[in-house]
Parts: sequence; C-alpha cells; structure tokens
Amino acid sequence: MAQDDLKIDWAQMPTYNTIMALAAGVGLLLVVALGWQMMKDKPIATEGWSVAFGILGTILAVTGLHMTLTWPLAPGGFAFDNIIFGEPSLGFGVLMLGAAIILWRRGEVFAEASLENGGLRTEQARRLLWPISIFVFALGLACFGIAAAGWTYTLFAAPPQEPISGEFAEYPWLEATFISSLYVLVGIGSVLTPFALLKLNRVLLAIIGVAWAIAGAIFTLFGALNYFTHIGLIVNTM
Repeated sequence: MAQDDLKIDWAQMPTYNTIMALAAGVGLLLVVALGWQMMKDKPIATEGWSVAFGILGTILAVTGLHMTLTWPLAPGGFAFDNIIFGEPSLGFGVLMLGAAIILWRRGEVFAEASLENGGLRTEQARRLLWPISIFVFALGLACFGIAAAGWTYTLFAAPPQEPISGEFAEYPWLEATFISSLYVLVGIGSVLTPFALLKLNRVLLAIIGVAWAIAGAIFTLFGALNYFTHIGLIVNTM
C-alpha cells in the first residue's frame, strides 16, 4: 500500500495524548511556579492552587489509568504507547491529586509567609513532601528508560500523513531525539527532587525548576500543536 493510501480505522484507534501532553506541560509549569513562590516567600492562595492541581491531576490520572490498563491501546496498534504515555501520566496525575489534597487540607503550611516565618513554612512543606519524593525519583528513572527506548528504537516518529510532523517522516531520529530529550529533562528534575528536599539545596532546586520549566513549556506547546496535527492525520487517513 502506498503511503498516501494509508487508512486507519479510528473507531478502533483511540488517540488522546493531546490533552495528556497539555495537562502534563501545564502541570509541570504550575509545580515550578508554586515552588518559586515558596522559595521567594510569597503569599499563596492555596485553594486556587489546590483546584488547579486537582483539575490537571484528574485529567492525567483518568486518561493515564485508561491507557495503562488497555492492552494494547488499539488492535494492531503500538502497545509501547501504553507505557510511554499512559504510565507517566498516571503517576504524575496521582501526584498532583495528592498535592491538591495537601494544599486544601494543610493550606496554612503554604499560605502565609513573611521574613520571620518564611523559612519555617518551607521547612514544614519539605517535611510533608519528602516521603513522596522517593516516588518522584523512581518516575525520573522511568523517564530515562523511556528516553533511552525512544533513541534506541527511534520511536515517536510521525507518519507522512500527519501535517507538520510528517514532513520529517524520513528522519525518524529527529522526533525521537526531540521527545526523548523532553523525557530526559523531566527525569533530571525528578531524580534530583529528594536530594533537593533533603537539605533544601537551592542550587538543586534551581536546576529542577529550569528543567521542568523548559519541559513544561515545550510539552504545552507541543500538545497544543498536536490538536492540529492529530486532526489532520485523522482526516488524511479516514
């Protein structure tokens, strides 16, 4: 079959990593923003942050859980998508839901800050967050594994029928490098998290913030772009 004649039965091929990428990117940006406000001893409206984390966490947890438990995602499809997109989204989504609960129930720990109590607030937050940072560390290792698989097997390449991304279909290593690099950035921030929280190391916290901010911004823009490219792929292959 010629490449231009590719047809896909989309009734059997669910694709929704668009909203997942969007929520993951914004979630990373919000984590960085909240951490920056805390380190700068800014007052925080915890209810608003809790709602934001809860909304994004719900999207990621629900879609990630469905993708994680659906094997394969589509008949004759790519089962590795379940691992690459589903499982990290599920993990990040549940973490955000947990953060939403903490911000809602223990808002007093995060809300107010002054020159006198800012350090105390940060220390209390550190004690609350450090135990779960071990899971964040483990997810970082998983991100490194996904990135390595992307490079090794040149995953993530778009078919030529997909607008924009399909222009690089002859160079599968290019998109593999692009997406794998995003996972590396997320992984770097994740594996450094428990060490940064252990002593509130500002250098490590800054590295985490930069890594997650870059990855978050690119995931957000890439997810938004995919609303066009994925619609185009569906139209071109129906």
